[in-house]
Amino acid sequence: MRILTALGALSLAGSVAVISLAAQAPPSPALYGADLNYKVPRLPNRQPDLQGVWGNNSVTPMARPRQWKDKTVLSDAELAALQQFASKSVDEGGDAIFGNFVQQLLDAMEKDGYKQQSYDPTTGNYNQFWMADREWDHRTSLIFDPPDGQFPPLTAEAQARRAAATARPRTRGPADGPEDRPLSERCISYGAPRTGANYNSYTQIIQSPDTVVLLQEMIHDARVVPLTNKPHLPKKIRQLHGDPRGRWDGDTLVVETTNYLNGFQGSTPDVKITERYTRVSADFINWQVTVEDPATWTRPYTFMIRLKKAAEGQHVYEYACHEGNYGMEGILAGARAEEAKAKGRKK
Repeated sequence: MRILTALGALSLAGSVAVISLAAQAPPSPALYGADLNYKVPRLPNRQPDLQGVWGNNSVTPMARPRQWKDKTVLSDAELAALQQFASKSVDEGGDAIFGNFVQQLLDAMEKDGYKQQSYDPTTGNYNQFWMADREWDHRTSLIFDPPDGQFPPLTAEAQARRAAATARPRTRGPADGPEDRPLSERCISYGAPRTGANYNSYTQIIQSPDTVVLLQEMIHDARVVPLTNKPHLPKKIRQLHGDPRGRWDGDTLVVETTNYLNGFQGSTPDVKITERYTRVSADFINWQVTVEDPATWTRPYTFMIRLKKAAEGQHVYEYACHEGNYGMEGILAGARAEEAKAKGRKK
């Protein structure tokens, strides 16, 4: 498993220099951090050139933390204080900085104290050595619609559906066999589009006149997007990564996906996801994602992730998940050991 940038400690000043944006609400989320003098390069067929390897290493949380309830952007001073606190965790060998880390930092800052904690104190977890450098900007959440930076409320139907799933008795244990574990642990898929940051979170974009391929580094999922106005597949035909259709809206690549097998972020399989890829500078694509599922949320929601271009010559290497999946063996072996121990106590 490999990532495309140099691995190491959390980069603070360098990343801020790249995304040194005024702490003011931009005229449009799609133009956040845009170089207004930038001209998008063209392929021979005159389509915008989005090709290359792009990384999602943003530290910005998906939903706005409660401490920033009324803020859409941070001041330079507020961002610097947060970065200083984050560097303390890295310097002391803390867990890798995953998505919910910002909320943990803010909770610790609010208590005027810091205590190194681990997601997994029993066996330990990844630390920042294994991760790519994070990208910082002034936004308080990736979600910008609704304006409060939160997921919309669940519908009554979705609340009932989730309550029923929680109350449903299990007929098997959580690790009776590999089929009882999540698709990601089984090296099948992390879903599409994958929005998780910082761990194998690169996408390679490959273009032809009538097709775009979005190659996700994680489990090397290749999303083949036809550029066509043909309708989606019949509703009864479902695919793990959905049925995508692409088109150009000016210089923005628009990808609309339906016909999911399992859904997205807790949705039903009838969710529709619309992605907009806009190259706003030589180094960044603003990736805007709108999620619509009236059976799950009371309204659609939209978030924006800034994808940073990897250096020339860097590639996405094979994610050999099945070949190196000793974790699954350990999970199942651990479950069998716990069962044997419990059986021994009953005798």
